[in-house]
Amino acid sequence: MFELALVAGFGAFAFYYSTVREDQFGAASRKVGDRLGKLWDIAHQGMRENRFLRAEKALLTILKIDERNAAAYNRLGILYAKQKEYRDAIDCFEIASSMEATPSSLHNLGLIYYETENYEKAAIAFEQALKLEDNLAARHVAYAKVQEKLGNDKLMFNELEKAAQLEPNKETYSLLHKAFVSRGMEVEADIIADKMKKMIVPSGRPKRIVRPKRVVV
Repeated sequence: MFELALVAGFGAFAFYYSTVREDQFGAASRKVGDRLGKLWDIAHQGMRENRFLRAEKALLTILKIDERNAAAYNRLGILYAKQKEYRDAIDCFEIASSMEATPSSLHNLGLIYYETENYEKAAIAFEQALKLEDNLAARHVAYAKVQEKLGNDKLMFNELEKAAQLEPNKETYSLLHKAFVSRGMEVEADIIADKMKKMIVPSGRPKRIVRPKRVVV
């Protein structure tokens, strides 16, 4: 009888202990979530106000709490890129894309490689971004610029034409027209020039290429 009571007592204690643990874990999770939210607010505000050290500290603290936070690495990469600390920016974007290969992280990585004249790696990053999301003209324009640097004119024109098809506006047509003119392709340049003349731009703000988001949070 005593043994049964003892077993029952341990069972009740175990149930009570697990309930307390669950409550404590839930409270701890909420506290961590609240702290992360505050840190993100500090990081966003710091970047808006160009208070880079403040933003950097907040992002690094986020990564101490959640070391696999791809969004924090992506944002940290943008912060370093703004300060022209390209090596650190590349490291952050490479980590972000290895954790979570999003079009934004890959595009950002490509931009930094382009900025540091590493055109082969930039081309690879842009290609990977396009495989995930190919409906933004700006992605095709960026890839076209890399191909121009690599001397691949055919691929460059192909990408600029895709950009113009996706967003047939003055900006995309101007890029394509400039490329034709620089290669002495007058007939093709004249065709694009005619299209630009026929464009009806509504009053108000002009249409521009939709830029890909730099970070996914």
